[in-house]
Amino acid sequence: MNHPKRILVILAAGLLGLGAVGVAFSDDDDDDDRHGKRGERGGWVTSGADVAPVTNATYGQECGACHLAYQPGLLPADAWTRVMDPAALGNHYGDDASLTDDLRQEIGAYLIANAADQAEQTRARAFAVASGANGSRQGAVLPRITETRYFVRQHDEIPAQLVTGNPEVGSFSQCNTCHRGAADGVYNEHQVSIPGHGRWED
Repeated sequence: MNHPKRILVILAAGLLGLGAVGVAFSDDDDDDDRHGKRGERGGWVTSGADVAPVTNATYGQECGACHLAYQPGLLPADAWTRVMDPAALGNHYGDDASLTDDLRQEIGAYLIANAADQAEQTRARAFAVASGANGSRQGAVLPRITETRYFVRQHDEIPAQLVTGNPEVGSFSQCNTCHRGAADGVYNEHQVSIPGHGRWED
């Protein structure tokens, strides 16, 4: 093999090796969603919020009065547009959550501007990329965070009896019951504690 070809082969092998290392580090164990607490596993970096916390006081007060004020990064903009439609708010998952036009416009603008498809956090972007369950059910049925492909994939190993069959939880929509940092946008799977069961390890 002549000298230029040998150099090209060595460079190609080096680049492939670097690429493989990069993929391994970026994947960082798929079960950890690329956001596992490295500090808990002996690594060097501790993660913060997986999804940007709620920063709009009006949204926090109006929606948080009835349930966890879900972070905008848990659904893409088109899903939030459907949720904030006046008719949809009149029958908001079985409840009347009607708002004045001013409140609806303020909250809707906040949700859309900070939606999953606008987010910087990797986990929030995953909700946008894997939101097919919501997109495939356009029409009268409102989108649900719990029906996004990403959510389903992340919760598929948890037995239903620990959540829907658990009177202390009741539903997968009760994020803050098991994810103690949910209100702050922290959904680290190594910090999950299911009431009546304890710490969850998959």
